Amino acid sequence: MTPNQVGWAMIVIGCIISFSLRFSMIALLDRITLPPLLTRALNYVPATVLTAIFIPAWLLKDKVLLNYSDPRFIAGLLALGIAWRTKNILATIAVGMASLWVIELLLN
Repeated sequence: MTPNQVGWAMIVIGCIISFSLRFSMIALLDRITLPPLLTRALNYVPATVLTAIFIPAWLLKDKVLLNYSDPRFIAGLLALGIAWRTKNILATIAVGMASLWVIELLLN
C-alpha cells in the first residue's frame, strides 16, 4: 500500500470506530431507561461542552485575560446580554455576529 492509501484507510477505520461507538450508545439508550436524575443532568451537557469550547477563545487573546479592547470580547458581552434577556439562540448568534462585524468595521 502507498502512504496515501494507508492514510485513507486510517481515516475510514477511524470513522467506522467513531460511528460504531456513538451508534452503540444510541441503540443502547433506546432499550434502557435512565434514572430521572441522570436524564435531567444530561440536558446540561451540550451547554457545558459549548461553554468549555468558547470561553477560553472569548476571554483569552495573546495570553491576556479579558482584553477589553478586543472586538470579540465586546461582541460577546452584547451577545451574552441578549441571551440573558431573550433566551433566544438565534437572536444571540445574530446580535453577536452583527456586533462583531460592526465593531471590527469601526475599528479598522
